Amino acid sequence: MLFCHNMHKQPRLGLAVAKRRVRRATARNRLKRVVRESFRAVAPSLPPVDIVVLAGPAAGATNNAKLFASLEQHWQRILENMNG
Repeated sequence: MLFCHNMHKQPRLGLAVAKRRVRRATARNRLKRVVRESFRAVAPSLPPVDIVVLAGPAAGATNNAKLFASLEQHWQRILENMNG
């Protein structure tokens, strides 16, 4: 996950889920759905940042609970780095 401050008033999300990393389209789409759902839940508490989520090769085989837990850690890291 990459992030940097933006000049807008809300956080923005970008997804990079390459076919080369996650071969099956259903797995790529599931990853994108999970990331978007997690982002929507936490977006009101995030500072104005641009976020790009990069999927690794193991992400396609990971279950949703582990993905949500990992994303929650990333959102916390963003909050810690941007607020002080």
